[in-house]
Amino acid sequence: MDAVLGFFSFINSLGVSVVMPIVITILGCALGAGFGKSLRAGLTVGIGFIGLNLVINSLLGTTLAPAVQEMIERFGFNLSVIDVGWPAAAAIAMGSVVGTIIIPLGLIVNIVMLLTNTTQTVDVDIWDYWHFAFTGALVAIVTDNLVLGVIAAVLNMVIIMVLGDYTAPQVEKSLGMPGVSLPHGFTTAYAPIAMFFNAIFDRIPVIRDIDVNIDELQRRFGIFGEPMIIGTVIGITIGALAYGDASDIQGSLIKVLGTGVSLGAVLVLIPKMAALLMEGLIPISDSASRFVQERFKNRGRVYIGLDSAVGVGHPTTLTIAYILVPLMIVLAVVLPGNRVLPFADLAVVPWMFVLITPIVNNNAFRGIIIGVIVLTVGLYISTDLAPLITTAANNVGFDIAGATGAAGTMISSICDGANPLTWVIARVNGWFGYAGAAVLAIATGGLAIWNRARILKEAKAMHEVQS
Repeated sequence: MDAVLGFFSFINSLGVSVVMPIVITILGCALGAGFGKSLRAGLTVGIGFIGLNLVINSLLGTTLAPAVQEMIERFGFNLSVIDVGWPAAAAIAMGSVVGTIIIPLGLIVNIVMLLTNTTQTVDVDIWDYWHFAFTGALVAIVTDNLVLGVIAAVLNMVIIMVLGDYTAPQVEKSLGMPGVSLPHGFTTAYAPIAMFFNAIFDRIPVIRDIDVNIDELQRRFGIFGEPMIIGTVIGITIGALAYGDASDIQGSLIKVLGTGVSLGAVLVLIPKMAALLMEGLIPISDSASRFVQERFKNRGRVYIGLDSAVGVGHPTTLTIAYILVPLMIVLAVVLPGNRVLPFADLAVVPWMFVLITPIVNNNAFRGIIIGVIVLTVGLYISTDLAPLITTAANNVGFDIAGATGAAGTMISSICDGANPLTWVIARVNGWFGYAGAAVLAIATGGLAIWNRARILKEAKAMHEVQS
């Protein structure tokens, strides 16, 4: 068992840009695409992820987060719980007992769901299984029961897989990604919230008729409606709030304009990297469809499950995020009872909106309203989970003092500390123990059975059309 766990730990440590080519090549060969085509597809996807990471880390991470941090210091915002960011949260999750088994456990869950027709997704996003381990680790702490922690991780994954299936057609329509689903533990948890409020908006006069669409803005305003211009304008605004200094106009101007151009570049470059990813995935997706049609008539469509980073570059998603990141700092300060200071995870705020954007049909107005809601709730969730996250960090020997600059500080994160699904699973288990786990298991089982019925219905319709 130690050897098996050590092997999967090694695989996880390779990172997305190495693991993805290997997984895609093996998957393509298994689906009959041929070694040469599969290898090319895998390397193309791996290169696409390297490009995405370069843009996100070099532009978004080193431009947006520091600018907002400068705003925090400039306006004297001070809160007691520090957002240590998703890399720290992932390290805490994978360092837990649940984390040591999450990759083989997740693969087994995915295979069982595929065999029972309770999912349509082949989830190759194995490094992001840490989201499920994070939930499991918190449940193990709050219940002092490792078994409940493992069960919680499994239930989390099943729920996310079903939501990934259900939202895949919207991903295809809005993001232009055929054959792809996004069973991402953080991003996908916000889909039900977006569905709920989008349905409410549809029933409110006047509100239901407001549609701020980035594509429509481009058609109406020409160059001034293009994503690069929108990103640059928002970037200059953020830069002005962060670096505006009347005593050093030249220095401020350099920083403000640099921030504007950098954020404008993000809206141009990320979609190009996502297009490279899709270039690699299309032949594998086509092979998967043929494989299923030839061998499993009752399977319906099959999706390749990917990291939601592939959808971050949508102009509407990034525009919403750019507007809401500074607003999140304001919310953190003015919301009574919030104790979390958003910091390290500010750059992952766009991930919250990757599925919200398709669900609201690219309507930036609705996306912003829903965004304010999820950010508000998320800050309270991350405040509530801070003691558990701090305990989890101490349990795995995480250097809190090194990450925060002060010993004894409580930590949290936006990803996954503000995750509503993680909070529900953790608190229901904490409040009710095995009874709570049983209720969650029954609800999750019902969701899986509903998904199976939906898949079979879709498969029957496809078969009738083909006949």
